Amino acid sequence: MNIKDDLKYTKDHEWISVSGDTATIGITDFAQKELGDIVYVEVETEGETLDKEEVFGTVEAVKTVSDLFMPVSGEIIAFNEELEANPEFVNTDAYGKGWMIKVKMSNTAELDDLLSAPDYKALIGA
Repeated sequence: MNIKDDLKYTKDHEWISVSGDTATIGITDFAQKELGDIVYVEVETEGETLDKEEVFGTVEAVKTVSDLFMPVSGEIIAFNEELEANPEFVNTDAYGKGWMIKVKMSNTAELDDLLSAPDYKALIGA
């Protein structure tokens, strides 16, 4: 299982990569394995400002649909449109081509509440 040391994680299995006040968010390798084959990613919140832990979209696998939660507050400034035609990128490259949204963070202090890679490994028993 791939858990990258340079990312932050949530208890809901999202990852976040930060560059300045912009965050890139997706679901973890663990989450995509638990869900199985991803068939659809829906994000209709682009351009909206959401609070931490609000639902920003859903990910649909063959057998289930799961909500996606904001790890930090901010405005969703981009959606990975490649996922519309290739949702399997979430399965094959969760931390690369499988990214889901980019967020202009409104409160970077919220990053302190997220899990480090060792903390996330402990959460999932890795």
